[in-house]
Amino acid sequence: MAKYQKLGRDSSARKALLRDLVTDLFLYERIQTTEAKAKAVRPIAEKLITLAKRGDLHARRQAAAFVRRETVDGKQDAIQKLFSELATRYAERPGGYTRILKLGPRRGDAAPMVYLELVDRA
Repeated sequence: MAKYQKLGRDSSARKALLRDLVTDLFLYERIQTTEAKAKAVRPIAEKLITLAKRGDLHARRQAAAFVRRETVDGKQDAIQKLFSELATRYAERPGGYTRILKLGPRRGDAAPMVYLELVDRA
């Protein structure tokens, strides 16, 4: 049995999905998705925030290899926000940077929907 959820996709599509969800989580600090996807994204996001807390060049390059370079309103991209804003916000926190809030079933296929959000979000 796999140690990760396949999410009904092949490996390249799954990696792209997880990259997009993690990037959106860092940009918007709250995303609505299915419970299975949220549980797959959560450990990746936690590890990337821990990398950002380290803050050195190697950590920045490791995070940039996974997170997409997208901007929100032309202000700052996800990597810049991760290392400047989120790393300082969670500097004293030893872990547990995300939470999952259950919303109920999705209309249409009854998939359990959740909010995946950063704790202490602005």
